[in-house]
Amino acid sequence: MFSPSEIQSIKQRFGIIGNSPLLNHAISVAMQASPTEMTVLITGESGSGKESFSKIIHALSTRKHGKFIAINCGAIPEGTIDSELFGHEKGSFTGAHEARKGYFEVTDGGSIFLDEIGEMPLGTQARLLRVLENGEFIKVGSSKVQKTDVRVIAATNVNLIKAVERGKFREDLYYRLNTVPIYVPPLRERGEDVVLLFRKFTSDFSEKYSVKPISLSEDAKKLLMGFPFPGNIRQLKNIAEQISLLEQEREVDAPTLSKYLPTGQSRLPAVFAGGGSGENKDFSERELLYKVLFDMKKDMNELKKLVLETYQSGGLNANIINKHQNLFEDLESPVSFEDTQKPTAPSVNMPLVLDAKAKKEEIESYDDDNIEDIVHEEDDNSLSLEKKEKEMIIRALRKHNNKRKYAAGDLGISERTLYRKIKQYDID
Repeated sequence: MFSPSEIQSIKQRFGIIGNSPLLNHAISVAMQASPTEMTVLITGESGSGKESFSKIIHALSTRKHGKFIAINCGAIPEGTIDSELFGHEKGSFTGAHEARKGYFEVTDGGSIFLDEIGEMPLGTQARLLRVLENGEFIKVGSSKVQKTDVRVIAATNVNLIKAVERGKFREDLYYRLNTVPIYVPPLRERGEDVVLLFRKFTSDFSEKYSVKPISLSEDAKKLLMGFPFPGNIRQLKNIAEQISLLEQEREVDAPTLSKYLPTGQSRLPAVFAGGGSGENKDFSERELLYKVLFDMKKDMNELKKLVLETYQSGGLNANIINKHQNLFEDLESPVSFEDTQKPTAPSVNMPLVLDAKAKKEEIESYDDDNIEDIVHEEDDNSLSLEKKEKEMIIRALRKHNNKRKYAAGDLGISERTLYRKIKQYDID
């Protein structure tokens, strides 16, 4: 094992701040793995600093004089990632006007860092496995086998074991990558490191903006250490910059700091203690319910127009139904009606009372902003919040081909909350 002074030297060299045991252990494993040719898999949440560990491994290895390239697999379109990594021949596909070297050819003798490896398509995974096992690859549009000597350092913020179980990641590739595992702890598991990092960031920003550095009171430090920081170091740095620039008082207490710690952003998967009722309610879930209510408000506005047009035309006919067809998409039985201009009772299976004049006056008296009153007046045949919520989740999953990460982003909730909702509603 390495001495504390050796680990501290590496921290200073690569700008790593913190003294938590988990962080020191991760650095120690990276230092041990560096002189070897073993493949390394770095795991940890987004924003926790995984790329810094890849740089440590390359800089301390025998390949330190070779090239080092960092690639974000999730940022390269599926149709071009093979060309980016392995190159292509001229005319191999539309737009390939000349031959191109891929990253594995360019970094021969060096190291390549593949971030977000869990987003790599299955076809590309098979090509990568061949490079790891034999050092061989074939350019897109070529039949010639080429050799490369590249050390692969991979990183992911997803659970690859679960990805293997779902058929999204090759099992043989997982075990080939996971020769040396390194776990980078999230900020919430690093204790007092958050205060040290905050001090470093505010000091940097004080120089950048020519202002006096920020200092934290004891209650502010406790509040900072208790915050979950789902965005990890990136989020902390952003908060430090905001405070450094906007606060007039340079000593920040807990109430002032709390204004900069987000509590209602649905995209932040923060876990609040005792969540379930009252002020500790899961804010991501609350945001989803607000979204449902606003959609219901839109439906109510459409219903107002439908009733008004029915009253003015003297009856419910085909033209009116077709104009507001979106209102009937959720009905279990199909819409049926007689196309007639005579005032007739509607045959549409929906909870509407077309007492024209009375209904017109009743609906016009509603306050558009008072959506809660409208919801409470819905009878048992109306769509419940739970049904609407389940429906929105199913639509989002279908839209994104059951990719929970993107469906959660579309819904404005965290992936953790979406997973819980899928289990709650028994969605296949």
